[in-house]
Order: sequence, then structure tokens, then C-alpha cells
Amino acid sequence: MVKSIQQLIKMKRTHIILTMLAAGLLFTSCRKEVSKSTGWNFNDPKFGGFEVAQTKEQKIGPGLVAIEGGTFLMGATQEDLLYEWNNISRRVTVASFFMDQTEVSNLDYLEYIYWLNRVYGEDYQQVVQRALPDSLVWRDRLSYNEPLVELYFRHPSYQDYPVVGVSWLQANDYANWRTDRVNELLLIEAGVLDFDPDQKNENNFNTEAYLAGQYEGLVKEGKANLDPSSTGIRNVRFEDGIMLPKYRLPTEAEWEYAALGLVGNTINERIVERRVYPWNGDGLRTDHKKYMGSFVANFKRGQGDYMGVAGSLNDGSALPAPVGSYWPNDYGLYNMGGNVAEWVLDVYRPLSFEDVADYNPFRGNIFENKARDADGSVAQKDSLGRLKYVEISPEEAANRKNYRRGYAVNYRDGDYSSTIQQDWTNLDEDPNSTSKMYDYGQTTLISDKARVYKGGSWADRAYFMSPGVRRYLNEDEASSTIGFRCAMNKVGSSITPK
Repeated sequence: MVKSIQQLIKMKRTHIILTMLAAGLLFTSCRKEVSKSTGWNFNDPKFGGFEVAQTKEQKIGPGLVAIEGGTFLMGATQEDLLYEWNNISRRVTVASFFMDQTEVSNLDYLEYIYWLNRVYGEDYQQVVQRALPDSLVWRDRLSYNEPLVELYFRHPSYQDYPVVGVSWLQANDYANWRTDRVNELLLIEAGVLDFDPDQKNENNFNTEAYLAGQYEGLVKEGKANLDPSSTGIRNVRFEDGIMLPKYRLPTEAEWEYAALGLVGNTINERIVERRVYPWNGDGLRTDHKKYMGSFVANFKRGQGDYMGVAGSLNDGSALPAPVGSYWPNDYGLYNMGGNVAEWVLDVYRPLSFEDVADYNPFRGNIFENKARDADGSVAQKDSLGRLKYVEISPEEAANRKNYRRGYAVNYRDGDYSSTIQQDWTNLDEDPNSTSKMYDYGQTTLISDKARVYKGGSWADRAYFMSPGVRRYLNEDEASSTIGFRCAMNKVGSSITPK
């Protein structure tokens, strides 16, 4: 009997505690966040409906890993064998960002081509054709590579291999498309939109067009509009924190910083060992007990030696290897040395290291605004569903102290003020001309269309696997040795959670 009474008392206490907890949770969920500066409630229609996102942390997009930023010595980590002196060491700081764990694969790119064909193929087949990799990069006048022309991109055996034959321009188009597909899925998962399998031509989800109110899609639940002067639902805004920033190519500094992976060699803010390659030491074989002596990257060991001797292959791949092959570096990134070289965002200049800023260094800025109509509204999207951009005019930049023109690609290295052959008579005709310093096709192959690519490839010697080595190619050209991976800005704190 006593035991039963004690049990009843215990049950009653538990009930009271649970009731109090439930009330507390209800109170917390109903309690409005209050402005510290005005005292008005946020997210409350009675107080004007000013909305503040409930989730402040950025999600990690598909395929990405976090790269915690910091300072490092950017540039050469070994003797300059080519005597180009285009990568003189300089200390810089790179902000935290996200980067693809692997190179973009054939399968990734095939998904892109499929989507383009489904949405644009009927009326704009040229869009699909323009995006296709150049499979003819495999041809060699004195080598039998013709099967690769037909098989490398489309055969299932190669689907996990890095896509090649993609120009810098095509890589950027892919990154933009990937941004839209990821953000569209985030809105679907949030219940804002529903799947729309019938998107065609301009009626397709584009992040910027959606944010500008020029795409509606199949609305599911939508986003509640708390503005008391409006009713119903509204489009999601970027301030809601649901969508992600753009996928893009990494800058040269970001790529080099991530490739070195010095986070693995840092103790109490001291880098205890500087790296020549994306791993410690100057060797190209692993000391892992199980794989002792195996190569850590896919490269050309010597003249005519792409993979070693049968029965004892060194890197095991005559051509590119699958994107997740070998060992990741200390950021968890695969093939930052070898396999395929990779496009980065920068315009090439031999003296960039002397000119660029020491925080997030980059050359290639063209400052733009969204095109606007006569009423000042964002101009109507084009026939492919994309917004138009225009370069900032000299009048818009006239009173700026941090830039004077929208075109900053050749600033201090190629513009009129940086050349000793100053001819100011043509300044008004072509203010963006670089020809007086870089006479393309006559004295140099450098122009404003020359883009940097980094890292060694399956056809390169070990020297090119050093992250500080720089090469360049025109943005509209492609190669069987160049692929790419994407990056994304990290919003908010620079510190990566442990």
C-alpha cells in the first residue's frame, strides 16, 4: 500500500514537471524576438512584420567540404625550373570557404547536359551544343586515341572519371546551373515550391530571376507574408537563409591554399613543416603500412612512363583516374596534385603576386549591376530565363574611392596608366584595352582572356603538382588534361566547427 502511494506521488510529480516543460516550450515558441534598438517585435504582423531568419548558420551544399581560412605563404615552394618568376612567394590571407571534395566527374556533367537538353533542347539546341565537352581534345596526330573521342565522356566505365575538354567559360556555366538546381531543391524541401517537370525555355528556375520576382514555379505552401499591408504568401528572399550562395570556380589563392592543406601541419599557430606538394615531404609514395610505396597521385613519372610496369604499376592510371582515387589531403580533398589540372577564376598575369591584395587576392573583377528598364526595375529575363547584367559605367564609379571603372581585369598591369607607352588619344575609344602592354599574338599569348589553371595532370611531371606552379590557357579553349571543381563562399564566422 505504501509503495502504491509513493508511486502515485512520483507519477504526480512527473506529470507536473512535464506540464511545466510543455508550457515552457509553448512560451518559448510563441515568444517573439525583440529588436534591441527599437523594442519592436520581429516576425510579428502586429509590429509591422519585419522578418528575421530563424536559422543563421549556412548549410553545406552538396559535394562541398569546409576549408577553414587563414594566412599562408602563397607562391613557389621549390626551385623555379622554368625560370618564369611568375609565382614569387608572398604572405596573404584567404577567408574560409567551401570547396568540392573531388573534381567534377563525367557523371556530374552528363546530368547537366541532360537537364539542358530537357529544358532547352527543343527550341535552343545551340545551348546544349555549346555546353558539350570538346571530345576532340583526345586526338593526337601520332597517337591512336580515337576510341577516347567516342568513349571517355559517355561510356559508363568512365562516369566517375573527371570531365575534361571543358573550357573555363563552360565550367562557369556549369557552376551557375548547379547553383540553381541546388537552390531549387532547397525550396522544394522547405515546402515553398513543388517539383515542376515541365520547365521549358525561359520558364525554368533561376535563382536570380526567382529573387527578382520573375519566376513563380509550382507554389506548394509558399512563404507566409507577415507584412500587414499584404496578404497571402510571398517568394523566399535571400535574407530568409534558405538558399545558398553561388557555386563558382575557386580563386587561384583559394585553390592553392586548399591544395597545400597546411591545417595538418599547424601547432599553436606555427606551421611546423612547409609543403612542396599537397602532402608532407618531397616524396611521391605513401608510407602507409598496407600500401607502402604506392604513388599518392596520378602523374607522368618519366618519358613514356604513364603508369609503370605491368604487374607492378606505380599510379595505376595511364589516363585520368576516378575522382576519389588516391589519398585526400588534410582538408579531405582528393587529387589536388595530379589526375587533372584545374581551372581557377583568375585572369593570368605574370606579376599578379606583386599587385593583388593580401586579403583574398584575385585578378579578374568586372563590377556589374543588373540591367534595368526605363522605370528603374530589373529588366525582364532573357529567353533562357536568365537576368542580364551590365558593366558599371564611368559615371557610376566617378565618385568612388575604391575603384574608378567597372573593368578591373587589367588594373595596374595592362591598363593605360600601367604601360610606359602611354597613348592617351585612344583612352575614350577603348578604355579596357590591354594591347599596349600585351600585344596578343604578336609578342605574347597573354590577354584578358588568359585564365590560370593549377595542379599537375596525368600527363605532367611531378614538378607541376606543386600547388604554387602557375599555367594559363585562353578561357574558350580546352584540354584533355584540364578539369575543374567548384567552390562557394562561407557566410558568417570564419571558424569551422571541430
